[in-house]
Amino acid sequence: MRRLHGPLSDCLRRAGLLLPAMLLLGFAAPLTPRPAFADILKGHDFLVAGDASRTRVVMQLDDDATLNWFLLRSPHRLVVDLPQMSFAIVPADLKPRGLVTNVRYGKISDDHSRMIFAVKGPFTVDDISVARNESSPGYRLVIDIVASSEAAFEAALAKQAGGAPRAAAATDDPVDVKPESPGKPFTIVIDPGHGGIDGGAEGVSGAIEKNITLAFGQELRDALEKAGKYRVYMTRDDDRFLPLDERVRVARQDNADLFISIHADTISIKGIRGATVYTVSDKASDAAAAAVASRENLSDDLAGVEITEANHDVADILVDLIRRETHSFSIRFARSLVGQLSSTIEMINHPHRFAGFRVLRAPDVPSVLVELGYLSNPKDEAELRDPKWRAKAVDSMCKAIAQFAAAKVRAGG
Repeated sequence: MRRLHGPLSDCLRRAGLLLPAMLLLGFAAPLTPRPAFADILKGHDFLVAGDASRTRVVMQLDDDATLNWFLLRSPHRLVVDLPQMSFAIVPADLKPRGLVTNVRYGKISDDHSRMIFAVKGPFTVDDISVARNESSPGYRLVIDIVASSEAAFEAALAKQAGGAPRAAAATDDPVDVKPESPGKPFTIVIDPGHGGIDGGAEGVSGAIEKNITLAFGQELRDALEKAGKYRVYMTRDDDRFLPLDERVRVARQDNADLFISIHADTISIKGIRGATVYTVSDKASDAAAAAVASRENLSDDLAGVEITEANHDVADILVDLIRRETHSFSIRFARSLVGQLSSTIEMINHPHRFAGFRVLRAPDVPSVLVELGYLSNPKDEAELRDPKWRAKAVDSMCKAIAQFAAAKVRAGG
């Protein structure tokens, strides 16, 4: 196997448990032309799998190969140079998937071929390697890319600029890039649920969830910005549809310290009202939490977005990373948020619950989903439409965010 970075333990290699901030910037030695008498390298069975957080590219090769790679901006691209080869790629396999929006390939000289991957936003290269197949003849090219912040991508470009890609020396160790300077503002991404074709729940008096969540998200953003000590982004600031994975990608791209998804659900049980704070878990805390997660996770289906599960390893990696690196922070914030909201607005019994929300699966961003209330309850619906009630809830959330941000800074998070 030829790799462009140093060895990691087998378990980490299999699971892919690399911190997204660990940017692999090593390049292989210059490409070695194949002997004139050798057959041209053949590439076939091209596959892209993953989502808007993490994507894998695989292509089968009939022989071993040395490769080089480098990054380009405007748009964000990954360029991979290979020995001269023939590509047997089915056009349908080139359609956009996950982070990859476009693929181009072809001959660039008598000795070399090139593949160019256009990527949706900034990214880090987790792994590029050519490995021998374990159970079939030949080799495989594997490329793993992970959604990242613009600062990390620019740091990679700066590192790359130290030498031409073809002449760059190989390095054995990944580089821990820490592009953010001390004193970086605490960054919050607010995610107003639903939008566009996906209206979400509808209240007993006609309130639409997507409008309630957008109004509340904008008011929360304005209050946080007024405090003058946060950097605040919105996944959407108007009536547009965003796939769930795209919302996760926005949080990671903006290098968020906290992700808050805002919702207002309905329920068939009469008399149930009040706010709920959810964190992610493989197993739901109760049947009601499981039902809420199932409804929210259907957002993409309702809007006609294709949901692929071709690479189950990707989902497993994300869940494991959440547990290991961010889950405790999410729970800590959820508890603080429940404490603040309980003093000003109605909460359901056991207001901190957990379930398998797809939108909370950013591997490196503490995340919560807040159901502000039930639009199926007339009292909750009336309060959700009341600017004074929303102002009280916003104030409580701002206090919880301030507590969490201060504790995270003290902890060096």
